[in-house]
This record gives sequence, C-alpha cells and structure tokens, in this order.
Amino acid sequence: MIQRFDIDGNPNLGVSILAKDNVAIVSPGLQESYLKSIKETLNVPIIKTPICGSNLAGALMAGNSNGLLVSPYIFAHELDIIREHDINVEIMPDKLTAIGNIIVANDNGALVNPDLSNKAKKIIKSTLDVEVVECTIAGLDIIGSTIVATNRGALVHPDASEEELDLVEDVLGVPAEIGTVNRGVKLVGACIIANSNGVIVGNKTTGPELARIDQVFNLFEGSL
Repeated sequence: MIQRFDIDGNPNLGVSILAKDNVAIVSPGLQESYLKSIKETLNVPIIKTPICGSNLAGALMAGNSNGLLVSPYIFAHELDIIREHDINVEIMPDKLTAIGNIIVANDNGALVNPDLSNKAKKIIKSTLDVEVVECTIAGLDIIGSTIVATNRGALVHPDASEEELDLVEDVLGVPAEIGTVNRGVKLVGACIIANSNGVIVGNKTTGPELARIDQVFNLFEGSL
C-alpha cells in the first residue's frame, strides 16, 4: 500500500507523475520497474505521454475522478492521447501554468490559488464537479505543493494552522493532518503520489513519516 522509490535519484515524485483514482499519467520514458510499482501500488491504468513536451505531468496537471485540468501549453497530440482513454481533460486559461502547484482536489472539493481568475474557477468547478475555494496554506499560495489529498485523507504542510486544517477538512471532506516526507521536506504535494489505493514516496522518507502517511490516508482499511 506504500511504496518507496526515487526516479533516477529524484524524490520529487509529485512533480513528475499525476495519479488519481481512475488514472496515472507518466512520462513515456519512465522505466518499466517504476511502472510496475505504480500499477501495483495505485491499482490504476497508466497513460504514457509528455505534458507540454515535458516529463512534469504532476506539476502541469491537477484533477479528480471526474476530470483533469492542464496547462494551456499542452500540445494537441498530448490532449488526444489522454482523451483517447475516455478521460475528461480541460485546458486552464490563466497565466499561472503550473496547474499542479495551484490546485489540489479530490472528489469532494478543490482548494485553489487566490490569484486564479473567475473564468478559471468556473472551469475547475464544471470539470471536476466540486466546490472551489480559494486559500493559502502556511502563507503559501502554491496550494498543490502544500497538500496531497485523496478521497481518504489529506497530508498538509507542517506549518499549516489549525484554521487551515479545518478548512482543508471542510472543503475536501476528509481528515487532514500535518506531516513531512523525504526526511523533513514540507512541500508534501510536490513529493508524494497518492490515490485511494496507495501512496508512493521518495526513498529518504523515514519510518515515522511513513507511519503518519499510513494513518492519514487510512490505507490499512483496504480499497474503497
């Protein structure tokens, strides 16, 4: 249910890979050993495609089981690959293009960067079919880097306030706890791949960090 690996020495897994309950999107060059671990741990189909010509699907996309949101710089053939798998994907209109850094969502709600336009927020709401709420976490507007959320729980930047944790729980509809990854890294959203079936973290993640992650995401209860 919890797997540890780095991608060619890089522990920032949440930047490279997007994972939801119905799909994972990875670079077409990802090694077979990593693909096997993703399939076994997250139990979802895998789509292999660059995003905006890069291997940064996690940084350039966000979403939930209802749909995905992507940077406006995505290429048409990349969109076609995703849509061929019956995935609802929409392009975000704003100048903020690192979509994975500015949105965190599950099937219950979405928290977003306060600088997003009303047009962008309407697209998020209609595509993901959830309530959209603006906020910052620990003084940071890179919401997607400060939180990793599934339909089981949310792990949040350790400097988040009690009020911020309450907001996360209220909007995302799951228990929220503070924590770190990779031996003290606070930007958990940039470093963790997670869905309702499992979690993948970097090799440096410690035993106590793993215990907190297991507790937050309720993995011991099995698949939803």
